[in-house]
Amino acid sequence: MALAQLKIIELDEGWEFMQKGIIKLKKFLEGQQHSFSSEEYMMLYTTIYNMCTQKPPNDYSQQLYEKYKEAFEEYINSTVLPSLREKHDEFMLMEFVKRWANHKLMVRWLSRFFHYLDRYFIARRSLPALNEVGLTCFRDLVYQELKGKARDAVIVLIDQEREGEQIDRGLLKNVLDIFVGIGMGEMEYYEIDFEDPMLKDTAAYYSRKASSWIVEDSCPDYMLKAEECLKKEKDRVSHYLHVSSETKLLEKVQNELLVVYTIQLLEKEHSGCRALLRDDKVEDLSRMYRLFLRIPKGLEPVSNMFKQHVIAEGMVLVQQAEDTTNSKAESSGSGEQVFVRKLIELHDKYLAYVTDCFANNSLFHKALKEAFEVFCNKIVSGCSSAELLASYCDNILKKGGSEKLSDDAIEETLDKVVKLLAYISDKDLFAEFYRKKLSRRLLFDKSASDDHERLILTKLKQQCGGQFTSKMEGMVTDLTLARESQNNFQEYLSNNPAASPGIDLTVTVLTTGFWPSYKSSDLSLPAEMVKCVEVFKEFYQTKTKHRKLTWIYSLGTCNINGKFESKTIELILGTYQAAVLLLFNASDRLSYSEIKSQLNLADDDLIRLLQSLSCAKYKILTKEPSNRIVSPSDHFAFNSKFTDRMRRIRVPLPPVDERKKVVEDVDKDRRYAIDACIVRIMKSRKVLPHQQLVLECVEQLSRMFKPDFKAIKKRIEDLITRDYLERDKENPNLFKYLA
Repeated sequence: MALAQLKIIELDEGWEFMQKGIIKLKKFLEGQQHSFSSEEYMMLYTTIYNMCTQKPPNDYSQQLYEKYKEAFEEYINSTVLPSLREKHDEFMLMEFVKRWANHKLMVRWLSRFFHYLDRYFIARRSLPALNEVGLTCFRDLVYQELKGKARDAVIVLIDQEREGEQIDRGLLKNVLDIFVGIGMGEMEYYEIDFEDPMLKDTAAYYSRKASSWIVEDSCPDYMLKAEECLKKEKDRVSHYLHVSSETKLLEKVQNELLVVYTIQLLEKEHSGCRALLRDDKVEDLSRMYRLFLRIPKGLEPVSNMFKQHVIAEGMVLVQQAEDTTNSKAESSGSGEQVFVRKLIELHDKYLAYVTDCFANNSLFHKALKEAFEVFCNKIVSGCSSAELLASYCDNILKKGGSEKLSDDAIEETLDKVVKLLAYISDKDLFAEFYRKKLSRRLLFDKSASDDHERLILTKLKQQCGGQFTSKMEGMVTDLTLARESQNNFQEYLSNNPAASPGIDLTVTVLTTGFWPSYKSSDLSLPAEMVKCVEVFKEFYQTKTKHRKLTWIYSLGTCNINGKFESKTIELILGTYQAAVLLLFNASDRLSYSEIKSQLNLADDDLIRLLQSLSCAKYKILTKEPSNRIVSPSDHFAFNSKFTDRMRRIRVPLPPVDERKKVVEDVDKDRRYAIDACIVRIMKSRKVLPHQQLVLECVEQLSRMFKPDFKAIKKRIEDLITRDYLERDKENPNLFKYLA
């Protein structure tokens, strides 16, 4: 038996049935009817299915596709647009949101009924999908007509909120979702139709605000308002604007509030950046940093003002130190100690600003460094900062220094001194002064703690490299070895009683390369001392045959008993002073020339010695004529009437200004360093123009000192004469390395 033929559904008949479903859907959208039952839905779906699967010419897929679109257009024109046109402002926005929600619902239902079209007809013909057709109808008919009104209404509400009024944020979120949704995955409708005008309005709004605030408010108040505005705009994005607007919106606000008025704001007379730094307004400075951090190159003017402020503060300290020295209000040296202490305090203060207010930003570290480099390299009351720092360290590390600090405080202070050293260009000068003072501490037992001595050397090594501290470390090690050597010497004497020099003898053996250069003269020693020297030489020969001992008498000390009429006094003297006094055991009275010939001393040294013994506080010798100036025609005699309330006295030598010698030594070392640097560069590069050679040389040497261009030029000429380099025959500005 044949199957019954399915009844053909004609277009008009089928569409009439579909129309009933569409009318019901419209009523459902208007809230007048319930949703579809599953039977109704199946009937509508099946009708479309049958009309699309009938054989041609009864396949109505194309016609149904067109009628699907017409259904939306008819509903929009008859119902949606009239209801929107009669409403305004907020009410229009509410209706707009409602109609968009309804439309999406209508698209969902209709595309379900017509789903078969989507699966086959549309897919085969590459036509826009049903969902897209539905949304495009709304976009072309409703959105295009209302976008301007909706946008303006939203912008008015945003401005009302900026003025502190309460608005319906949920409504704005829903309206803006239409601008986003209508693009169907693309953002251009939201950006062009809403975002651009909104940003323009934002710029105008904040431009008006800023122009009055900059006149009325102080810098801190203005920044508070700016920070609050930025926070609120960010909040706006999170509540109803699209997330993609955040960066653009904040940029607009920053531009109007900060970029436009940067200089005016920072330079406000009584409340700008300089005033905040002057008055230590840490919180306001932190806010300034946070605000200007967001702006490209926004921190540059702030860091520049910070740098200028620190320079000004530093120069005040330099001036104060100069004034103190000139007025002689403080005893010699203490003014410089105060200057270094104040420098450390200044650095602590502004380093805290950099870490706390300016979040360790490299721009501010650079500004602090450049500022300190300006005044840390000034000459203060005739001394370079390198010398002042070395003296300050000496004061901390020696026994009886004026800085009375706990161990922890000493460690902390040394750390800060080493940080300051980073700003000093003549680090080699510091090293030489430090070495001089270290040698005095070590040789005269003035060092308060070995641990602290080693600690600062470790810190200096970290800061400036191993080469910087190698000699100083050698000096500290030498002293330890010297103590061992002395113990061995005592053992040697106890084992060889015949070798005893008859007096207590302590010898400190040093390594020449580590220590500063000292003047050694061929002093004719008194017999008692000659024996001491011979005994130690014999002992040293038993230890090593390959080392030559050079005796530095200027660093020696002697304890001798002076037998005066009233009492015997123990005198602590230098070796030279002791040698002079011992001459008076054999003679009661000696002339200047006799003393000179017996001791074989230079005039400068002898005058200094005789002055300390006959013209200073302790007059152990009497002088004829009795004035304060030693001259070659003078005669000297032992002052047997000398007395003092103390039983033991130290007779000091007049101080020698070592500064000149240190500077000369450093200059000599610099010449060698420049020579070595030039040869090193030329050896690797073979050929270099003059300008480039000088620049590379400066760059390599600047870690230790700032070489003078003239000095480099002089060293190049010297190396040419010594056949290390030659000038190019055609181009005299080009140098070649000679292997």
